[in-house]
Amino acid sequence: MQDVVRSPAYAMLVTTATEEARPVMTWYWRFLDPDGELMKDDDGGPAGRGVEFPTQSDAESWIGEHWRHLAESGVDSVILYEDERQVYGPMSLQPPE
Repeated sequence: MQDVVRSPAYAMLVTTATEEARPVMTWYWRFLDPDGELMKDDDGGPAGRGVEFPTQSDAESWIGEHWRHLAESGVDSVILYEDERQVYGPMSLQPPE
């Protein structure tokens, strides 16, 4: 059994099985207007849908790169979600006074 456990084929099998069993988390932002209401896209769905990230770090990097454009487009604040769980927010995109 030790030879099987140490074999590359066994390691690949265990890694593949673990990755397949692990749930895929989706991180995404929701945009709020100055009244704190969820902004909608042209189809009436939440603005920003379809922009999803595999990690929290990726989502935060994206908002760090795009917050100025979002603020100029009327987004007042954002909320970060992991699947359906609110992670934090609302977080203002407005510059400090």
